[in-house]
Amino acid sequence: MNINQIILRNLKKNLKNYYLYVFALIFSVALYFAFVTLQYDPAMDSTKGTLKGGAAVRAASVLLIGIVAVFLIYANNIFIKRRSKEIGMFQLIGLTKNRIFRILSAENLIIYFGSLIVGIFFGFAVSKLILMILFQITDVETAASLRFSLKAMVQTLGVFGGIYVLIMGMNYLFIQRQTILSLFRTSSKTESRVGRISVFEIIMGVLGLGLIATGYYVSSQLFSGNITSMNSLFGSMVFILASVIIGTYFFYKGSVRFIANIIRRNKQGYMNINEVLSLSSVMFRMKSNAMLLTIITTVSALAIGLLSLSYISYFSAENSAGNGTPDDFSFVTEAQAEEFTEELDGIPYTKEKLEVLRVAVNVEDIVGADMEGLAFDASEMTLAVVKDTEVEGIDVGENQTIFTGFYDALQKMMQLDDSGELVFNGKEESFTLNFLGVSKQSVLSGYFSGGGLPTAVVDEKVYNRLSQDLDPKIQGEHSQYIGINLESEEQIKKADEVFQSLDLSSKVGTTSDYASTKNLKQNMGLTMFIVGFLGLTFLITSGCILYFKQMDEGEEERPNYTILRKLGYTNMDLLRGIQGKQVFNFGIPLLVGLLHSYFAVQSGWFFFGTELWTPMFIVMGVYTGLYSIFGLLSVLYYKRVIKEAL
Repeated sequence: MNINQIILRNLKKNLKNYYLYVFALIFSVALYFAFVTLQYDPAMDSTKGTLKGGAAVRAASVLLIGIVAVFLIYANNIFIKRRSKEIGMFQLIGLTKNRIFRILSAENLIIYFGSLIVGIFFGFAVSKLILMILFQITDVETAASLRFSLKAMVQTLGVFGGIYVLIMGMNYLFIQRQTILSLFRTSSKTESRVGRISVFEIIMGVLGLGLIATGYYVSSQLFSGNITSMNSLFGSMVFILASVIIGTYFFYKGSVRFIANIIRRNKQGYMNINEVLSLSSVMFRMKSNAMLLTIITTVSALAIGLLSLSYISYFSAENSAGNGTPDDFSFVTEAQAEEFTEELDGIPYTKEKLEVLRVAVNVEDIVGADMEGLAFDASEMTLAVVKDTEVEGIDVGENQTIFTGFYDALQKMMQLDDSGELVFNGKEESFTLNFLGVSKQSVLSGYFSGGGLPTAVVDEKVYNRLSQDLDPKIQGEHSQYIGINLESEEQIKKADEVFQSLDLSSKVGTTSDYASTKNLKQNMGLTMFIVGFLGLTFLITSGCILYFKQMDEGEEERPNYTILRKLGYTNMDLLRGIQGKQVFNFGIPLLVGLLHSYFAVQSGWFFFGTELWTPMFIVMGVYTGLYSIFGLLSVLYYKRVIKEAL
């Protein structure tokens, strides 16, 4: 038998173990090639509007390289160790280490570059579909065409060729450093089988749970009013990050083993076959996988959290844009409004006007947070003021005021009380008014509420007295707000085309609600698209890593299944235990990652949109469903191992 025959036979024999690796590699190459194709596609930077995605896709492709490189290196390490006995046998029959390395390199070359070519083909085939999905999400009306980019192919071959060289270098070092004896022992090493749990592990386990719980608690208090300064806020965020990550590591290192040991002690050692195969196996192995599981959990939480926040922004786009633009179109001069309405060409509309003052208001009596670092002075905050007779649905007394257009994010930062006294300072005279609370109803555009500050609504008599005692230093260029609303929403797009054709968007204080919503959808849609694909790549690669670990454990535990079968346990008895084991192996990292992301999103989602539960549950549900596929594949693999045990 010559070397070529050995290579082909080994390749055929090991191909059944490589199928998921090949799938993940093809998927990664296809996604990377499609991303790079988007990067070089002229449509990404030539579309009208605000979508300038070439740079964002370029940055995402770099992150994608990192994810794929780590996965391929880790998977290769697992496979090379599983073949250590085979490498030892080659040495026993007289093959040199260099010859063995060439055999393995040839096998990897066929699998790796075969997958690379197939991946490029699939990437090219789906590149148009991906571009269409991107344009659909971002609401960009541009035709997507199928283009094969030679630059993208060269870049893909260069990146994955470099990863291949790195993998081969690691294989060479592995083969050179191993002796024949060590090669036969490598695959038979157990991970961590300690009969008794130490006091140190108990302390670590309790500390891990405590750190995670503490991090969750502090995250829930970030914007509750207990943390009242920017320095404290930043310090709390750093503490949460460190506490949760370290706690997660301690959780896998000691908490899981500690909890499992308590359960086992409560059963006084009498565990059925299901508990032996699931609980005990996880108890003894999860400790040695602590670092890997910590990384997978942390990055999973990051991916779920970022995708949830971007989807919250996208989901809430219309409401978020409407908060800054209460009417379909807003202007600050009569000339601008007339120029626009004259060109509407019969489109029916309604028009409203509000007179606006700017007044220095002392809000110290109702602010519960430390304003240091917020760029606001609570003793002299400049607010827009309007009279209640011009605001529909609001009527205040002569000594009363109410805030409108007050967003959730600002409320969380400033922590306004429900009542108190506000001092409106004119140039010569001051007015003390009773604060009635806040309303989310927006009455002015963002031009008048600089920095997202609310608008104060006061009685007409107070407004008139303030207007006669204005401080000219704080008055803006414009003191009138004009809102235009169309009677038919179906004509909003046509009206926006008129608005854009007159170049009114470049004028100070003019806003189109339709354009604002579209712009927000484009920006957040692009972010969601990139984060989603990066998250999908990480999900598949991390799921494959956990699957490969289960393959490794399955081969190591094969003799145990043979013994259990000889003792009379059926395939179904063993399979039920294996199913419980996979619930632990895949379920614990998934559950912890979901909890991390939930508390992270819950602490600051209001900065990104107006809706929390629906977007977050959709993201978590999709992620859980896809992640569960790898647990199912692991059960199917163990089913085959159990079947072959006798």
